[in-house]
Amino acid sequence: MSPSSEAPPLRRTPLYELHRARGARMVAFAGYEMPVQYPDGIIAEHLHTRAKAGLFDVSHMGQINLRGDAAARALERLVPGDLQSLEPQRMRYTLLLNETGGILDDLMATRVDGGLMLVVNAARKEADLAHLRQHLDREVAIEPRFERALLALQGPEAVRVLVRIAGAGDIDIERMPFMSMAEASLAGVPCVVTRSGYTGEDGFELSMAAEDAVAVAEALLREPEVAPVGLGARDTLRLEAGLCLYGHDIDETTTPVEAGLAWTIGKRRRTAANFPGAAAILRQLAEGPPRKRVGIRPDGRAPAREGTAITDSSGNPVGRVTSGGFGPSVGAPIAMGYVDQAHAAPGSALALVVREVPRPAHVAPLPFVPTRYYRPISSGGSE
Repeated sequence: MSPSSEAPPLRRTPLYELHRARGARMVAFAGYEMPVQYPDGIIAEHLHTRAKAGLFDVSHMGQINLRGDAAARALERLVPGDLQSLEPQRMRYTLLLNETGGILDDLMATRVDGGLMLVVNAARKEADLAHLRQHLDREVAIEPRFERALLALQGPEAVRVLVRIAGAGDIDIERMPFMSMAEASLAGVPCVVTRSGYTGEDGFELSMAAEDAVAVAEALLREPEVAPVGLGARDTLRLEAGLCLYGHDIDETTTPVEAGLAWTIGKRRRTAANFPGAAAILRQLAEGPPRKRVGIRPDGRAPAREGTAITDSSGNPVGRVTSGGFGPSVGAPIAMGYVDQAHAAPGSALALVVREVPRPAHVAPLPFVPTRYYRPISSGGSE
């Protein structure tokens, strides 16, 4: 192999040495060396997050600022979400789409003074940045902040922990609604705090300068409720919550309607039909998509992994599993995948071809575990 054909070296987040010191097993993920689990194991980390609070290093994700009063209007040309109606310090989940309605990436957009703050997927951040630079107006300044650290504190005890390390301040962290943002000092470090996450639990994501990440992480890990959690449990938590993983459950070949993400398409945007792939997506909204992402519960104990073929009771192919494994909180195997519309109703009988043996399963409602996002009555509802 010539030097030019060798894979580039894996990058490391600011918490790499902390992970190693705590006994993490490191794996390659999206071009980074990331912790997949710590000595207690994936199931223990998963259950700890559901019961108390788990700390995740998600610094591999891409943070991008869009500067300018026209940022929301400009980005709406690339996504189906209603961003212009976002109030300051509120955030929305949305999708970058291609011209056929396929999903280029899913992302979070937060309204901040002077523009938008985006968080995009690690494996897509360079492509997303190029896409934004190609399509956005020159009046919008695009500021990649890939060097910043990002931590996620997730679980029912997350809010108590964060209030404790923040101390007295100008914001009421405890009453921040789901999908909102604030600036706070945590353990003496200035952070951008959003009440959001990828586990189905209440929780927060914390953005900070790279050189401050270790201090914040160590302060959080000193709290008795907090344990470090790796990518393995992050995946089982999001699967139980019915959340999509880009490149697996959604990609450029899937539309928001097929993926069960039609709720991301704002009412005003549907009327204007001025987002990429609008004709195909609106047709699917009116007529129904040919296939649909569904939850799947195997009737036995054998898990079905990504790529498992799905058939009907007569052995006819009807779809494929996109995410699957054991759900520690469910106590049983669970999966998500795409099946044709005729087999997408809850309770529909399916078969999963595991090791060439069809095993009975059925379509199950999503999420597998109820979400516990914090939505005070005064917050004005969900985003």
